[in-house]
Amino acid sequence: MTETTEAKLSPQVKNALIALLVGGIAAILDSTMVTLAIHTLEVRLHATTGTIQWVTTGFLLAMAVAIPVTGWAERRWGGKRVWMAALVLFVLASVLCAAAWNGASLIGFRVLQGFGAGLIFPLMQTLAVRAAGGRVDSRLMAAVSLPIALGPILGPVIGGVILNWLSWRWLFLINVPVIAVGLLLAWRFLPADRPGSPSGRGRLDWTGLALLAPALAGILLGLSQLSEEGGIGHAGVLAPLVAGVVLLAAFVAWAARPGEREPIVDVRLLRVRSLGTASAVLFTAGAATYAGMFLLPLYYQQLRGDSVLDAGLLLIPQGVGALASRFVVGGLADRFGARAVTIGGFLLAAVATVPFALAGPGTSLWWLGAVLLVRGLGTGAVLIPPMSVAYQDIQPAGIPHATMNTRIAQQVGASFGTAVVAVALQSLLGDGATTAFHGAFWWAIGITVAAVVPAVVLPARTPASRESAAAPVRGDETASPRVAAPEEVA
Repeated sequence: MTETTEAKLSPQVKNALIALLVGGIAAILDSTMVTLAIHTLEVRLHATTGTIQWVTTGFLLAMAVAIPVTGWAERRWGGKRVWMAALVLFVLASVLCAAAWNGASLIGFRVLQGFGAGLIFPLMQTLAVRAAGGRVDSRLMAAVSLPIALGPILGPVIGGVILNWLSWRWLFLINVPVIAVGLLLAWRFLPADRPGSPSGRGRLDWTGLALLAPALAGILLGLSQLSEEGGIGHAGVLAPLVAGVVLLAAFVAWAARPGEREPIVDVRLLRVRSLGTASAVLFTAGAATYAGMFLLPLYYQQLRGDSVLDAGLLLIPQGVGALASRFVVGGLADRFGARAVTIGGFLLAAVATVPFALAGPGTSLWWLGAVLLVRGLGTGAVLIPPMSVAYQDIQPAGIPHATMNTRIAQQVGASFGTAVVAVALQSLLGDGATTAFHGAFWWAIGITVAAVVPAVVLPARTPASRESAAAPVRGDETASPRVAAPEEVA
């Protein structure tokens, strides 16, 4: 591996990445666009707020159930087949959503759509790593994580444009041409892989699935209800949250048992420092990123009185910052290490959020736009380094499990961060909207600063280790990294 990173990304790998990004962007944008349409859907479908909220909650829970299935499905049928099947499922569900005739039908179709999205997100990461032969660096992760980072930022912009000039049904129909192109590219450029394994890896861990799927669904449901049900002591929050935590503990105990069987998600890999610390950082990164993304559109709409379209357009500087960070964070991580870049990204995002904790209805939009540009640079920089180091000590067979561990951590973290600031905002509204938003943004800043703690223990690549990583692999140029013992990974 004496070649540069750019050289390592052969035309075949680059084509595979393009196919994955085009196929995955629709699911990522859709998951953020629909949140803007809640009020519109209430009016158009003559449904209550409580009913329509399940359009997003159902999607989220279905995603959580699908994530653990991806590793088994890839082993059973092959990554390319499962990827294309997930895209077909997602686009069919999108068409059904566009044809929904009432709130109940839309919720049902969104659950189906969420299951497809839950397969797409981790598969996109897993197949990118496989396409690169198991060799992972910051530039590869910058490419594959680009839609994940930009989705929460560009989704509100595109959603606002659609809701301003078109029917809400186009929030779903816009997926059809994008997915069609994604399917064509996947068929043409994704490398074929062989499903199954003589060791029996095609067997589904039914016990693990029965524990983990409802565990994730319960935790995410409890967190999503936190601000609406009056706090954690309410039965609508406490019951699913406690049940989810208990089931998750039971799953960890089940999956960690020694034996030849393969659990649906191998949590034993979290003992490897690179993956364990990366998963912890991605949990906090999800919390910090989505806490701010929950508050920012509400600030512009509720406190400043801007329209949905205007609020989306005002968030563009953050998207520009996140996009710009993709071009520099890889080189920075190679030069200064994953730990330093991640810590710097969190601190930059926290500092750039402070002006919103002090802003009022009349604060200059030019000033806020400049601040958002800086915030985008910070939030765009915190995902790539931990995703890059997550795979560095993982064998090829463990790649899907590593992906699911990191994806679950990020998903739960996003829900946790959103729930915390939503509760803060709701509890402070009695003191006035300005005070409520100030307090909620300070909570978002606190979450971002706290995210530095797990980032401190991320593996930091030294110049020597970078030179070692650039040297040819002894004995086999194509060999992938093995799983190191926890005590070996310093």
